[in-house]
Amino acid sequence: MSRSFEAFKKSTYQAIKYKNYFEIYDQLFNSYINKKIVFVEIGIFQGGSLQMWRKFFGNKARIIGIDLNPEAKRFEKDGFEIFIGSQSDPNFWSYFFKKVGKVDIILDDGGHTNKQQIITAINCVKYIKDNGKLVFEDVHTSYQKEFQNPSIYS
Repeated sequence: MSRSFEAFKKSTYQAIKYKNYFEIYDQLFNSYINKKIVFVEIGIFQGGSLQMWRKFFGNKARIIGIDLNPEAKRFEKDGFEIFIGSQSDPNFWSYFFKKVGKVDIILDDGGHTNKQQIITAINCVKYIKDNGKLVFEDVHTSYQKEFQNPSIYS
């Protein structure tokens, strides 16, 4: 069983992840385990993934969550940094990177629309450290009508 899936199972808060993602997480992120990194997750839902990443990367990692829901600030009590804002807003990204600086990994599990993913990529790439990663989850939504697709961004 993968290390990330083991960490996922130990989360006390709820999270939703496709089971086939865990092997990919391990391949992409194993080299960051127990290192001093800055990891950012867009879209934190009920906080379970934040706990998962803490267990996966270890205590040296700075884990930051971004969400639209102001109630997500409650996870700060668990040692996570939480920023409330829209990934579709370039002004939010400007503010975020002024506060945080460069990061090692950004995992986009946010709104899942093409436009959101494009705006995120445009605004984040220059703030990812050399050899860092920008990973988008749930790109299958590029083919789903409930995510306004197909669109000019498809």
